[in-house]
Amino acid sequence: MTSATHSVTAGQTASTESLQPTTHNRPADDPTAEPSGESSDVDDADQVSKPTAQDAIPFQQVLEHLPEGVALLDADRRIRWCNDNFRALCRRPDAVGLTFHDAFDMADLSLGDWFNAPEVHTEKVRRTVQRGERFVCEVVSTPMQTGPLSNGQLLITVRDISAEVHQRQKLAAIYAAGIGLGEISAEDLRELSVQERIELLKQKIIQSTKDVLQFETIEIRLLDKTTRALEPLLNVGMTPEAAARTLVADVTGNGVTGFVAAGGGSYLCEDATQDPRYLPGAPNARSSLTVPLMLHNEILGTFNVESDRPGTFMRQDLEFLELFGREVALAINTLELLEVEKVTAATQYTGMILREVARPVDEILNCTTWILDRYIGHDPAVCERLKKVQKHTRDIKVLIQKVGAAMTPTAPHAAVPPQRTHPRLRSKRILVVDNDEAARDHAHAALGQIGCEVETAHNGEEALLMARTFHYDVAIVDIRLPDMNGYECFVALGNINEHLPVILMTGFGYDPGHSIVKARQAGLKSALYKPFRLDQLLTELERAIVTSTDPPRPAGT
Repeated sequence: MTSATHSVTAGQTASTESLQPTTHNRPADDPTAEPSGESSDVDDADQVSKPTAQDAIPFQQVLEHLPEGVALLDADRRIRWCNDNFRALCRRPDAVGLTFHDAFDMADLSLGDWFNAPEVHTEKVRRTVQRGERFVCEVVSTPMQTGPLSNGQLLITVRDISAEVHQRQKLAAIYAAGIGLGEISAEDLRELSVQERIELLKQKIIQSTKDVLQFETIEIRLLDKTTRALEPLLNVGMTPEAAARTLVADVTGNGVTGFVAAGGGSYLCEDATQDPRYLPGAPNARSSLTVPLMLHNEILGTFNVESDRPGTFMRQDLEFLELFGREVALAINTLELLEVEKVTAATQYTGMILREVARPVDEILNCTTWILDRYIGHDPAVCERLKKVQKHTRDIKVLIQKVGAAMTPTAPHAAVPPQRTHPRLRSKRILVVDNDEAARDHAHAALGQIGCEVETAHNGEEALLMARTFHYDVAIVDIRLPDMNGYECFVALGNINEHLPVILMTGFGYDPGHSIVKARQAGLKSALYKPFRLDQLLTELERAIVTSTDPPRPAGT
């Protein structure tokens, strides 16, 4: 039979016979082959019957049942056969005879060039193709290199990956929206009043919710930790009665919002008319989705969206809202911290000066330490001068802290809750090792205001030089440094001073090198996960100070 007999003409469907495997005789030199014409010693009952034409697998029927679209392209890249799923994906019942490009109606001609690339003729090639805004598919081309279909023909499989791609895009959009919320910083809002800050945050949340999640009806309430009341922060599309309703964090009598705030779990109401927990919110609402605003396992409030259609929200919507809710909780927490920070002018100005001075002070310490470590001449006078530079540089920050403490009013401000004092941390020297400039600045501001002497390093090498030169009571080390990971830095610091307590920190539990796990096995006592609250950091520092076996600090170090 010639190859022409096996080819499929345009507009026809390839026959089942042409897609079936052929049976080949065993080679003469195959040691397992039986001699031609000789009978076998095996009983007839034990002989394996050879497949016949009637027993051949109906490959065309198998291809019809595959979840992917499958097509056979000839040497001219026209579709010679395709299964029903392929027709459904390209929405062309008459796809046979068309080019792949025409079948999917794509304006991008690069796909046709791709089909004609040299590697397509010899190996499997995979590519992602998009048609319009909503449809994305994965196309795999496999050359037919054996049998009667090998004359430049391609087997194409097409898989719809639109849902996967759109999910990734939505996750990226949520992440970007979270960054936008987090851009509310002290520097940006220095001139804004508390109410102006709240309004700015509310507008950012509303805009992001509509643009990213496509939810139009929104209600956010914040939990009062003392009274357990759920105070309205913002609402869009809720009735006046619902917006003014008094709710507390309780599983009974306070609707879905109170139930979520009390337990900390999300709640999907598929039919508001049948759900006993639902209290009327938006006009004609038929379904709702409510998630807690969580920060470090602490409930800050609730985030509720509603729809006028039953069954609107799916499990994926709940997961997306939970992710965005975490970003909102972080932004709200940041806003609260900024509000407290601005109450006392003396504290604000002291912190501002420390932030401005801390960076150049650290640079001077890092540079002089580096010079002393590599200085070959070892002239005593030069070394003594460098050490004086280091001492006076350190004294600058201590003097600023003393002046700020003297300026701070002894009577607490009415708007600020009494601050917990940390006498164990006062005058303790903390080495913060982090490549992130903002993290180092924040460490200076947060720990400096309670009396800690904070010094920072950009990388592991600087940290080790500082630890060899100066005494520190605690070291806080980020696990992702430019020159070493957290575990390596932890071990190296221990080799320099086995009594130095080390706290490793990482962002959102991200630890690809398992630094924290390895360090715990090597004796690490504490780890923090960014973003962490200040009180969590202070608790870990106090624990490290108390459990430290480090001998008293030598004078002048």
